[in-house]
Amino acid sequence: MKKLSHYDSGGSPRMVDVSAKPETRRVARAHAFVRIGAQALAELPRNPKGNPLEIARIAGIAAAKRTSELIPLCHPLMLTHADVEAGVEEGGVRIVASASTTGPTGVEMEALTAATVAALTVYDMLKALDKSIEIQDVYLLEKTGGKSGDYRRAGGVFTTEARRLRRKHGENQAGPSGVSGSSPGAPRRAGGVFTTEARRPRRKHRENQEERPGVSRVSGQTPGAPWDRRKRGENRAGPSGVSGSSPGAPR
Repeated sequence: MKKLSHYDSGGSPRMVDVSAKPETRRVARAHAFVRIGAQALAELPRNPKGNPLEIARIAGIAAAKRTSELIPLCHPLMLTHADVEAGVEEGGVRIVASASTTGPTGVEMEALTAATVAALTVYDMLKALDKSIEIQDVYLLEKTGGKSGDYRRAGGVFTTEARRLRRKHGENQAGPSGVSGSSPGAPRRAGGVFTTEARRPRRKHRENQEERPGVSRVSGQTPGAPWDRRKRGENRAGPSGVSGSSPGAPR
């Protein structure tokens, strides 16, 4: 396991000396999600303070440039680029921030600071409507450059625009079963994922349905239903010797 570089041999915190490190291109992207109730989310476009998403973008970009003033041991960096994407989706606002520079140290903290401050700004813009808004899932998505190499979070996140393009692609390209983007036997996804615990009562319900008195275990049909009569007819030859038929009946 790597040692933490922000401590000296005596355990005291220190700023890392990066003067000997070569300057390379550094890029980082970070994520945050602001969970908002449906009523407050519906009022977002009519906010009297202005467009919350645009203000959050500007706040995030400004915060990225001042990260070293907020995080004590961060190095002041000359950013070559900083951006914040904020998009409304079901349940809240998703934020993806990016930062880049050419220098001796990375910009992960700049991207994370931008995402966090943008999320805080969304909260500030909507707190009059809902005090229970939550800021969730603040994490680094990816970073490139530097001695430690590239990093990409498993699973990542799709921005609002990327999701739209994926949905459009799925509508134009039906899967093997004829359903957009699906394959035979694939579970249907409606409003989330059924966990093992959630599936258990569904299976129990089906078992109880099959065990009801007077109901066939096959297809849930009652005795005497057309399917059941056909099956009995196949096992019992009629008067003419033909299964389930009578003399003179049209074949």
